[in-house]
Amino acid sequence: RFRRYLGDALVECDTLGAADVALPLPQAGCTPFPAREAGVAIAEGVLLGTYRFDRYKSEPRSGRKHLRQVQVAAGDASLREVTDGIGFGETTASATNFARDLVNEPAGDLPPQRMAEIARQIGEESKIGVKVFEPEELRRMGMGGILGVGQGSKNPPRLIQLEYRPEDRPVRRIALIGKGLTFDSGGLSLKTSEGMETMKCDMAGSAAVLAALRVLPELAPRTEVVGLMGMAENMPGGGAMRPGDVVKIMNGKTVEVRNTDAEGRLVLADALSYASTLPDLEEAIDLATLTGACVVALGPMAAGVLGNSRELVDDILSAAAKAGEPMWPLPLYLEYGEHIKSDVADIKNTGIRWGGAITAALFLSEFVRPGLRWAHLDIAGPAFGDKDYSYMKKGGSGVGVRTLIRYLMDLAA
Repeated sequence: RFRRYLGDALVECDTLGAADVALPLPQAGCTPFPAREAGVAIAEGVLLGTYRFDRYKSEPRSGRKHLRQVQVAAGDASLREVTDGIGFGETTASATNFARDLVNEPAGDLPPQRMAEIARQIGEESKIGVKVFEPEELRRMGMGGILGVGQGSKNPPRLIQLEYRPEDRPVRRIALIGKGLTFDSGGLSLKTSEGMETMKCDMAGSAAVLAALRVLPELAPRTEVVGLMGMAENMPGGGAMRPGDVVKIMNGKTVEVRNTDAEGRLVLADALSYASTLPDLEEAIDLATLTGACVVALGPMAAGVLGNSRELVDDILSAAAKAGEPMWPLPLYLEYGEHIKSDVADIKNTGIRWGGAITAALFLSEFVRPGLRWAHLDIAGPAFGDKDYSYMKKGGSGVGVRTLIRYLMDLAA
């Protein structure tokens, strides 16, 4: 709440043309959180609240003044803790804004191959390992899901792997997996024109993964992290995947495609199958703008969290609460698995009308190896806003970035 109110105030200062603002911290004992968290909230409120995506404007930021500097008076709070918090908040906010930029980028300028180029550039500039699996490699690996989704587009799919290794002995090895549909027309199960208007945002999960990995060398968590981004474009070309087609996922399971607009789960199926082959991997967390059903259940501001480990789900919810990102647990009712049984393949990619967020997660669970802790974040609601709300700006929100970073840092605490 402090972060939100602070964001409101700073957005108003920016709107009024204030270039410099002085901000006294509340006295010790007047806030329910430590000085470091106040510093985090200040930095995030400033940088998230004054974000703009104006690179395509002919006259970016107009001629008026904008907020450039915030001076913080720590008062009786620990200056070291406040400064440390501000530094951490600057990092998490800049990572979030990087994800926002990716999500807001027009789909025509950000096809799968461009995302691969950006990932390679990040790898060259930091201590992040990067490997890009091209279409021929995906075919050799048996990734029929991601290939099927992308076969109607002139822009071939890619699977991008990033890896962060800490200098010290890692406390855990985990995978962060992002859905990366750079544009989703629905394929032959075509969306309405209105339904396509914001579908450049269907790669928000991969944007969050890339943004989080990008800052890990700076934050230096003691966790080894593998990032996987399944990038494709879902288009209704002459060679597009058809309703009724059967695709084979990397782990050998077959999927009847009942609806080509339920494509993100096919991409994630291959990514999860690949993650399940990685040695010493202890957990996998995926983020995806996956279902409208989750938006119906939780509204446009909250993400749904499901998984096969209650402990992992709870840890993610705790990290989300610290980050100020609304998330809520949803049940993984195994009984609903009967709704994705297929007459012609192992499973099908859609269920009944009801409980769509749950059946989508159950579908994904089919591609997680036994014993691997897994959580699924359905970010369909908060990934792209239709209006400004406090420091959350209209357009791409960067949801998930700060939660992932908090979670990784908490593991090493």
